[in-house]
Amino acid sequence: MGLREFVCFVAACMAINALAIDIVLAALPQISDELGAADTNDRQAVISFYLFGLGASQFLYGPLSDSFGRKPVLTFGLLLFAAASLFSAASTTFEMMILSRFIQGFGAGAPRVVAMALVRDRFVGVEMGRVMSMAMMVFMIVPILAPSIGQGILLIAPWRWMFLTLLLAGVGIALWGMFRVEETLTDENRRSLTLANLGSGFAAAIRHPVTRGYTLALGLVFGVLVAFISLAQQIFQDRYGIGAGFTMLFACIAMFLTASSFTNSRLLRRFGLVRMTWSALVGLIAISAVWSVVAVFDQVPLALYMLLQGSCLFCFGFLGANLNALAMEPMGRNAGSAAALIGSFTTIMGTGIGYLIAQQFDGTLVPLAVGYLGMASSALLVVVLTNRIAVKLGQPLAASSRPAP
Repeated sequence: MGLREFVCFVAACMAINALAIDIVLAALPQISDELGAADTNDRQAVISFYLFGLGASQFLYGPLSDSFGRKPVLTFGLLLFAAASLFSAASTTFEMMILSRFIQGFGAGAPRVVAMALVRDRFVGVEMGRVMSMAMMVFMIVPILAPSIGQGILLIAPWRWMFLTLLLAGVGIALWGMFRVEETLTDENRRSLTLANLGSGFAAAIRHPVTRGYTLALGLVFGVLVAFISLAQQIFQDRYGIGAGFTMLFACIAMFLTASSFTNSRLLRRFGLVRMTWSALVGLIAISAVWSVVAVFDQVPLALYMLLQGSCLFCFGFLGANLNALAMEPMGRNAGSAAALIGSFTTIMGTGIGYLIAQQFDGTLVPLAVGYLGMASSALLVVVLTNRIAVKLGQPLAASSRPAP
């Protein structure tokens, strides 16, 4: 597999999660009505339980891929994803839909974890960063287009065809990997799957105060993304009365996230991880504070909502990658287990917080704005305290990029 094909494959492994989450947004009202959801806000569970499954699975896929190899674990996860997509399409009750979405997310954890491992196995240093940057450029197209793909399916077919589309995507990527990807885990790097190996890697991440602190902050801010995605359909269609065209507005907001990811890559070398993280959190607090005030008076027209939500996602775009890098920096030889633990914890925590905020939706934007303010303020406090610990311990990333007092 040449470099271009490899980058596209890694991007596809990353993008299948964004596709599975965003493609169903336009169909949430039809799914909840046809399957008998008890409350309007219950439709959010179609998104949240997928993310819960995604978070729970990463505890397993990291160690499994280090023991049995990248390809078998990747293939298993994608086929489980495809099978759960079929069950989602065949759901006759809302409970069956929620269960199948959880299993679908559980399967999708494999491509998310293995894609990172494949890059790490083949490249190091600057080349690894270059490959990941190219993959992210391809990946960012999917969150922008996925809701419109779902809306396009609804125009010509029932909502169940969205899940059949996901089935085809899962099988397609699995076959692509089976026939084109070489196993990158060498024999000398295989680790036996024992409780001792699992425990040592996870314990190192849990015990280290810097990793623990930045992981907690990342879990808090991940709730911003979950709350936005969970409420996007209700806000656009129920509050603002936007019909099928809401997917285009969703894409416009998603472009703020793409822009921030690009900007972050350009500014990191100049300002450092901690300063960029600190600045993004301050920006998120300021924006959500203004939003909270205008939301209380219910003075948020559609254009202002898009500007405020887009600005919050712009800040979030700096936080995800930077907080993850800060959390991983002390891990060294326990990087694989630490990455699995950090990914699982932050996904589950952020999904739980985002889901609780989305459940408070009452037709106004107050719960969303105040929720953002609470998450950002808490994360900033954690980051400040953690950075002080990092400086005392002599962590190089913290010492070289100390935030303003």
